[in-house]
Amino acid sequence: MSVHKNKVTGKWDAYSYYYDYTGKRKQKHKSGFEKKRDAQEWERQFALKKDRNLDMSFGVFVEMYMANEEKRVKKSTFLTKQHIVEKKILPYFKDRKLKEITAADVIEWQNEMISFKNGKGKGHSQDYLRTIHAQLSAIFNHAVNLYGLSANPARQAGTMGKQFDKEMKFWTKEEFQRFIEAVANKPRSYYAFEMLYWCGMREGELLALTREDFDFAKQTVRINKTFQKLEGKDHIGTPKTQKSNRTIIMPDFLAEEMEMYIDSLYGYRPTDRIFQISKSFLHHEMDRGAKAAGVPEIRIHDLRHSHVSLLINMGYSALAIGERLGHESIKVTYRYAHLFPTVQTDMAKKLGAEREEILDVPKEER
Repeated sequence: MSVHKNKVTGKWDAYSYYYDYTGKRKQKHKSGFEKKRDAQEWERQFALKKDRNLDMSFGVFVEMYMANEEKRVKKSTFLTKQHIVEKKILPYFKDRKLKEITAADVIEWQNEMISFKNGKGKGHSQDYLRTIHAQLSAIFNHAVNLYGLSANPARQAGTMGKQFDKEMKFWTKEEFQRFIEAVANKPRSYYAFEMLYWCGMREGELLALTREDFDFAKQTVRINKTFQKLEGKDHIGTPKTQKSNRTIIMPDFLAEEMEMYIDSLYGYRPTDRIFQISKSFLHHEMDRGAKAAGVPEIRIHDLRHSHVSLLINMGYSALAIGERLGHESIKVTYRYAHLFPTVQTDMAKKLGAEREEILDVPKEER
């Protein structure tokens, strides 16, 4: 290891040598340090990192953690992690020694996060507080599992952010019909919302569809990719989970509608996206249609909830619905049970009727 002053730039360069996992000797070089001591500190931290020494700073450890995560998770997931780490975690722990961070330090950080207010006086949501704490805990778990850290201080401190059962909003089929009539003047909007409601697909799955994904002879649509805007660029990636790869059978009328619509698209290649629109366009159209139709305003994703609601009211099992929607586990499908308060009311009435029926029978005949 060595530190030298660059005669051309006048700044300091640091060089470190190490052996990789194959036993080959390699060099690591970083230049542009304003001060000699900064170059020496980088050199020291690099040596600690290579030795897996817990005296390394939290910031240096996070560099290794993020490099590992980038290779293992989807790009969209990584970018979310990166934002949380850079904006909410590193500013508080970056220069601390990894092994010296305690549960008390984590609690102080939690208090900072809980009391945070932006320029408009709005704080973090309970869900977001849970998310950023989970990310900090994941970093320390990595250190415990692979680097010998004795304990996870984030786990010792306990989580933050309350967990609430989110109310799932949805439209009845009558409300959807009023909505779809209100957006029928724009074909792209009409057919996009028809697909979302009658197939229960996710927004990104819809926007990734190409002509090749449709088999009109079998009346099917294949889900094997998803569309996102990442760092300002169009990105086609894999679906949310493995079970999300699926084939959906469309109702007759929808297959006919989509075949007619796709045939009307001029100059589209089989691999071109059918719905070359943005998520913001869909959200705008959702709001426009809801206001024009006089129906409750819901999110795009709530159309998926609406599809589940419709199928449950039609009498289909949770297993069958989960397969159609691409749920990873049947437990996910069971989360929709509270969508149906009228079912609970009906149950209560029938239970009351059962009791009345029992009371109407003389005691000696019971």
